[in-house]
Amino acid sequence: MRTLTLPLISALHMLLQAPYASSFTVNNPTRTTGMTSSSTPLATASINTSTSLSARTTSEELIPRDVLFGNPLNTSPNLSPDGKYLAYLAPSADGVLNIFVRETADENNDNAHMVTKDTSRGIRQYQWAKDGETILYMQDFEGDENFHLWAIDATATTTSEARDLTPGENVKASNLITNKRFPDEILVGTNERDETIFDMYRVQYKTGERVLDTLNPGDVLGWGTEDTTFQVREALVKSQADSSETVRVRNGIDGEDGEWRDLITFPYGENGNLVDFCNDDGKSCWMTSSMGRETTALLRVDLNTGETLETISSNDKCDVGGVVLDEDTKELRGVFYNYARTEREFLDKTLEEDYDVLFDLGPENCDVSTVSKTSDEKTWVVAYTRSDGPTEFVLYNQEEKTIKSLFVSNPALLEYKFAPMEDIRVTARDGLEMVGYLTRADTEKETPLILLVHGGPWARDGWGFNQQAQWFANRGYATLQMNYRGSTGYGKSFLHKGDGQWGVGDMQHDLTDAVQWAIDEGIADKDNICIYGGSYGGYACLAGLTFTPDLYKCGVDIVGPSNIKTLLDSIPSYWGPLRNDMLKKIGDVDADEEFNRKISPLYHVDKIQSPLLIGQGANDPRVKQAEADQIAFAMKKKGIPVEYVLYPDEGHGFARPDNRIDFNGRAEKFLAKHLGGRAEAFDGVEGATAQFPLLAEEESKVEQA
Repeated sequence: MRTLTLPLISALHMLLQAPYASSFTVNNPTRTTGMTSSSTPLATASINTSTSLSARTTSEELIPRDVLFGNPLNTSPNLSPDGKYLAYLAPSADGVLNIFVRETADENNDNAHMVTKDTSRGIRQYQWAKDGETILYMQDFEGDENFHLWAIDATATTTSEARDLTPGENVKASNLITNKRFPDEILVGTNERDETIFDMYRVQYKTGERVLDTLNPGDVLGWGTEDTTFQVREALVKSQADSSETVRVRNGIDGEDGEWRDLITFPYGENGNLVDFCNDDGKSCWMTSSMGRETTALLRVDLNTGETLETISSNDKCDVGGVVLDEDTKELRGVFYNYARTEREFLDKTLEEDYDVLFDLGPENCDVSTVSKTSDEKTWVVAYTRSDGPTEFVLYNQEEKTIKSLFVSNPALLEYKFAPMEDIRVTARDGLEMVGYLTRADTEKETPLILLVHGGPWARDGWGFNQQAQWFANRGYATLQMNYRGSTGYGKSFLHKGDGQWGVGDMQHDLTDAVQWAIDEGIADKDNICIYGGSYGGYACLAGLTFTPDLYKCGVDIVGPSNIKTLLDSIPSYWGPLRNDMLKKIGDVDADEEFNRKISPLYHVDKIQSPLLIGQGANDPRVKQAEADQIAFAMKKKGIPVEYVLYPDEGHGFARPDNRIDFNGRAEKFLAKHLGGRAEAFDGVEGATAQFPLLAEEESKVEQA
């Protein structure tokens, strides 16, 4: 079974999505010994749910920051193809996330051995190779996002050395594809030939031997393969002239079959992509498309003509979010959607029965997701996720219909009570319905509110356990997260209603309207509102303080841009093919200087009335340090309260736990000062690398005097 999660647009479009701004967000299970069970293994009974005399939604005691934002003890379990081994991420003795492996049958994690030896930011992306012995993982250098692909023997009894499969300075690897029919080779894209685009290489990962497989003609954003031949047969192309996207295919790699041809073009404003080739000798494929409708539908399309042969599934309120295929036959098994919570449409009765069993064995109000499977699909790793507690991973025996616990997410969290997350609807001033998520601090009275703005902006928030929202609730602040216009998943009109609406337009108005909704509903204290966000959310924070200065008591900006023109002038070279598309979505800041000045907070510093806290990674390749420097120093020059923390070993967010906990300690102190909430004692974090450019400038002036 193959599950494909479908982004509406290229992942590269998530320009201002902060991956590590708040915490390590891969599901956070714990390093505990599994227990055998045929019923629910979730440790809900041990959660402290005692009711206090107040209407506080979380524990009366302060939940420590290091519990909320430190490393998980175990996370991201992954079965080897034959099921013999279980890999997972866990911290080393030095507190750095590495890959550990044990035999699946040995339920004692103390017998696992650490396969990798990372000593800095930790490993977060990995998978088994199809040989069942090798692990492939991605790692960059101090947040520069030039990820290399590494291979290491996971089953050796002695320490193995990792092999860099994509070597070279400033080389970035992407588009990794594996195939069980070709267990000793992989396909991976790199930009080593041309830093702006990615060619595909065929790599023998055990030896490191590689050859150029498919040359990028200059307009391809991503590649796909046909499974039986493991040939690159699909390309997603971006037009620089009109920002349309074209699915390009070929019948083979030799002679006439090797000629690429355009299958279907999605004009700017439409969404769609090829999901996979059907198993019918090249006659048809599965595809998503919004053409002729508002949201994307799942279609079967003729591979020769591009005509729709069959419309399989659609949802009037949201786009196709995931497709489940049989890995061998390519038959459809299920389609997933997510308007506010995950919704499933099953096309295979066996799969539906498995999910029914998994829901029956789990606790109420949990979501179920499949994380990993063996090649024969008889053993699954399944995650139970809820909004008011940690995730648990279990092993599911598909034949016996039983589960066995692997890891309960962060056991320290089980000692505390957490608030449930509510999915809400807010109507914007122009009548547009928006989905949002509310985490209350108190159920009976209004409290200070933190508007937590997601990055992207072409991304979305979702339901589940959110460390930041729980942290805020425990300190006395309600948290509001909104999928404002421009967020993905809600159809093409909703997405493109955000075009040209940054800063002073409707995207920011949506946030303002959401705050007003919370005030009107008696949730938020109108005099104590904070806007807080990372990446695009950091920009929204700056825009909120400059363009609606009376609304917010304070703001926290993490890796947010302050000048949109300088932001786009400094994006990584491999995002160059997307620049024109970004200009269509943001507005043409290249040609229209007045427009750039209109939407860039840097030019409106005089309007800021409220204190601001800025956090930045010095190695950020998306939002360069200059974006934080320029607004921080401009505010200081004008005497506007601003604090600025810089981490020299971080990138687009804070991956190292010491730095993450350090910044959150500073943010907590800042929020308590300006909103009046509770705060855990803070005096810096040992091991954090925080620097203070504003203070350094003052010290330099003193020394010069």
